[in-house]
Parts: sequence; C-alpha cells; structure tokens
Amino acid sequence: MQADSSRGLEAVYRLYHGELLRFLTARLGDVVEAEDILQELWIRLQNAPGSPVANGRAYLYRMAQNLIVDRIREKQRRMRRERLWLEARGEATISSEPADQARNAEEVLLEREETARLAATVAELPEGARRVFELHKQQGLSHAQVAMRLGISKSGVEKHMAVAMKYFRRALLD
Repeated sequence: MQADSSRGLEAVYRLYHGELLRFLTARLGDVVEAEDILQELWIRLQNAPGSPVANGRAYLYRMAQNLIVDRIREKQRRMRRERLWLEARGEATISSEPADQARNAEEVLLEREETARLAATVAELPEGARRVFELHKQQGLSHAQVAMRLGISKSGVEKHMAVAMKYFRRALLD
C-alpha cells in the first residue's frame, strides 16, 4: 500500500511539474531557486511515508509552499548570524553600508553620447525653432514671454517648439 501511494504522488508530481515550477518561480522571483526547491520536493516525495492523500495536487502545492517558507527562514537566520558576526568583529553591518551611488562607465559614456547628439540637434534646428527652443527650454521663459521677446504670436512659438521637438524625437530614435 505504501508504494502505491508514493507512486501516485510521483505521477501527480510529473503531471504538475511545469505548473509547480511556475508557481515557485512566481513566489521566489528566481527560476534557479525555484528549480532547487522543486528538486527538494521530489526528494522529499521519494522519502515520504506512503499514507493516502486525498488531493495530490493540493498536497504538492502545500509542500512547495512549506519549502518556500523554510528557505526564507533559513536565509533570515543566515543573515542574522552574519550581522552578529560582523558586529562582534566591530565591522559595519551590511545593511548600514551606503550603496555605491557612482555611475558606471557605460552610463557615463551613454549620457555623454546623448548630450552630444542633442547639442548637435540644437545646432541643426531651423533658425526660428532654435531661437524659440533656447529661450523657452534653456532660459526658462514661458511661451508668452518668448512671443513678446521675438515679436511673434504665441501660436508661432508653439509651432516652432513643435518643429524643434520633431527634430529631437528623430535624433533620439536614431
């Protein structure tokens, strides 16, 4: 009887393997850890006593959830041990260390390239659009103030800005 129940759970496991993997991955956010827990679930099924189970699928999901909880508790215990060990040695705790706020070289390079591309785009703007853009975006004047300064209508300012934005969109897409 024990072997029959065990073989039945193994069959249910095989049937719901993919579903269980998706469940564990969604809960843990890590497919590798989900596969580890699924392997641990399989090992526990092999060693489980063969008592009858009414709903094999629900039983497997409960086992999976319990393994997740066990894994989380184990991580918390390990983090607590490491923190205590660091404090005992007089070192700063991991959680109190500030994260490195410096940008990496790739981010700096990409930002420089984008800035150069945008500066080149400003230089390529038609004269009216360039003047309106500089007054509005770089000097911070409102559309009405730009219109007064250049002696054009507010809708003229809006049209020049639309032209400028079209140039920038094209530059950023390239």
